Amino acid sequence: MIILKTKEELELMYLSAQLVSKTLGMLAKEIKPGVTTNHLDKLGGEFIRDHGGYPAFLGMYDFPKNLCISPNEQVVHGIPNDIPLEDGDIVSVDCGVYMNEFYGDHAYTFAVGNIDEETEKLLRVTKESLYKGIEQMRKGNRIGDIGYAIQQHCEAEGYGIVKELVGHGLGREMHEDPQVPNYGRRGTGKKLENGIVLAIEPMVNMGTDKVKFHKDGWTVTTRDNKYSAHYEHDVCLVEGEPKLLSTFGYIYEALGIESDEEKPYLFK
Repeated sequence: MIILKTKEELELMYLSAQLVSKTLGMLAKEIKPGVTTNHLDKLGGEFIRDHGGYPAFLGMYDFPKNLCISPNEQVVHGIPNDIPLEDGDIVSVDCGVYMNEFYGDHAYTFAVGNIDEETEKLLRVTKESLYKGIEQMRKGNRIGDIGYAIQQHCEAEGYGIVKELVGHGLGREMHEDPQVPNYGRRGTGKKLENGIVLAIEPMVNMGTDKVKFHKDGWTVTTRDNKYSAHYEHDVCLVEGEPKLLSTFGYIYEALGIESDEEKPYLFK
């Protein structure tokens, strides 16, 4: 069952999502060659608690860490460890916060040092696809319209769209209805209504769309060990139009990036 949110509930969800965004912005300054993902995990967990939230992933389904941090060929659900990041790596940081009885859930793929043009293009196209999906989150459209837009944009560049993992509804639970695949057919799936909140999160592989689930119960990698990118926003439908509860603004500020990509979708 899809749970539509009131204006007051969206205000509380905005605060939860913004704390996730601020956490990722803080971490953006720390991601560099030689840093371990365990170090990033510790910093993220402390930051969330210091700002009145709880790291939502810690203990969820028995996950052992504060954040899911997934370098290179890891698609999602990477468990932080003591292996240092290297120049040329990419690393996806997926962060969840529980605060004010609501969840925020938000991800960004960072370049570590200097990355090559091929990898840079993967990140760019994946992030573009996120906004292609968000643009379709309008009253009267359906879930399939979101997935179709994401899939078409990425597959046109020869990339693989992960099928086994999807986005989701968000609210008082981390994973609510409906599921939000990053592929699909236009005009299919649940109809979008005002008050719906979705975590839209393209997971896009440089090569094959096939993935491997590891024996640790969490780590998911590409089957061909090529790089994978992952971006995620929390989006609500207000007066028929998509509005962002989360933001990449804190990341861009930390990295000195200028962007107006979020301007059409500002919640406030």
